[in-house]
Amino acid sequence: MSFGNTIDHLSRWWRRDATADLGASLVVFLVAVPLCVGVAVASGAPAELGIVTGIVGGLVVGLLPGSSLQVSGPAAGLTVLVAEAVARHGLPALGVIVLASGLLQIGMGLARLGGWFQAISPSVVQGMLAGIGLVLLLGQTYPLFGAAQPGTTLEKVLGLPGLAARLGEPRIAATLGVGVLAVAVVVLWQKVPARLRLVPGALVAVVLTSALVAVFGLPVATVQVGGLGSVINLVGPHDFGLLADPAVLGTAVTFALVASAESLFSAAAVDRMHTGQPTSYNTELVAQGVGNTAAGVLGGLPLTAVIVRSAANVQAGARTKASRVLHGAWLLLFAVWLPNLLALVPLTTLAALLLHAGWKLLDLRQLVALARAHRVEASIVVLTAGAIAAVDLLVGVLVGLAAAIAKAAWDVSHFHVTWQQDDDDLVVRLSGNATFVRLPRLLAALHEVPSADRVRLDLSGVRHLDRACHQAVENWAAQRRRTDSDVRVSLPAEAVA
Repeated sequence: MSFGNTIDHLSRWWRRDATADLGASLVVFLVAVPLCVGVAVASGAPAELGIVTGIVGGLVVGLLPGSSLQVSGPAAGLTVLVAEAVARHGLPALGVIVLASGLLQIGMGLARLGGWFQAISPSVVQGMLAGIGLVLLLGQTYPLFGAAQPGTTLEKVLGLPGLAARLGEPRIAATLGVGVLAVAVVVLWQKVPARLRLVPGALVAVVLTSALVAVFGLPVATVQVGGLGSVINLVGPHDFGLLADPAVLGTAVTFALVASAESLFSAAAVDRMHTGQPTSYNTELVAQGVGNTAAGVLGGLPLTAVIVRSAANVQAGARTKASRVLHGAWLLLFAVWLPNLLALVPLTTLAALLLHAGWKLLDLRQLVALARAHRVEASIVVLTAGAIAAVDLLVGVLVGLAAAIAKAAWDVSHFHVTWQQDDDDLVVRLSGNATFVRLPRLLAALHEVPSADRVRLDLSGVRHLDRACHQAVENWAAQRRRTDSDVRVSLPAEAVA
């Protein structure tokens, strides 16, 4: 694009879209600040790293081709993975893990693998989100009380009664009170008039609780902050040796797959919110990979496209990608000029925001509706979520995928054989999918068909008939004909493999 065309493009944007995009960028910035900080703290990383990743999501990913209106940054959905990676490999290793995951995403996008994420069972996706929500609920309950959280899921569950027993302690009571107030503000803010909701409820909760703690001197722990320079840990060539460890490399692969899935699922949701150009999955995957590569070089958290910020962007009236780029610029200015404001934010407020996010991810109402309509699909959701909570995210997703594949195999191979007398004909009907997996059952069912002078074998209800079952049906019909039965076969051509 020539310099003259660039000036013309900027001039048209300024006349038509600047006001809408500027307003939307401020809304997204206000949504992003508490979430960036909360995700970083919950991940066991410095609060400033969340801001760094948010800046990269705006200024780097925001400028690249892909979805024009979805916004990227640190996501609650990756909190569990990041916390495990920091605990196992240490914070210094996080940068190279994120960088490697970004390079993998770029490779997947260039190899045009983005469309494959559309083939994942919706039940597994719902189970993944519900499992992350469940882990957030269990884990962030302890910071809500101002207590250190145990290491395993079982210890977290068993430790809940002990938290209730400590409510008599002034510090615990004050911390819980501030956290509960934050949750109440976020929930009740959804009931206020639409004009007021332009100010995000999460920001209102942060400002209100921070003011209460500061004014009344409540014994509540707040965020520990430093400058951006103190948390940025540039990845050097020597750091790549960490990838020789299979555990580190496996973590990078997991980051890449989960971050890609979350980003592309978000893109599909955002596309339904507006009437503009739909997202090219492969292009978006490359953009997310470049963003994670940049965040990794700085030693930051992994980023994904985030549905909360993206929905806020669309609902605030954004028209072009300028809104998401500007939100990154506001984050940068905030980090440079006003970092000390973070030191006023209570940790219990951040835990409350993540608890609210976890509850929305769990989405029990949707699970109940699914259970009423499709019990097996709901079972896959519960199995996936339970495995994630009990073991870890990767194992849970693999368990869910295995269950979904098993269900698909059952559906594909499931069929019925029935027979009934119709005037002078004995009508034998096959329906469903007749494959070699069900061949023994098919042979047994045909063997039980009683003798008759006239038999009509109706396969019009068969959706798929492979070669093995086709031969079995032909052999059975030929054998009946040799016993003086008149056998007629209705075999639709489209049912033959």
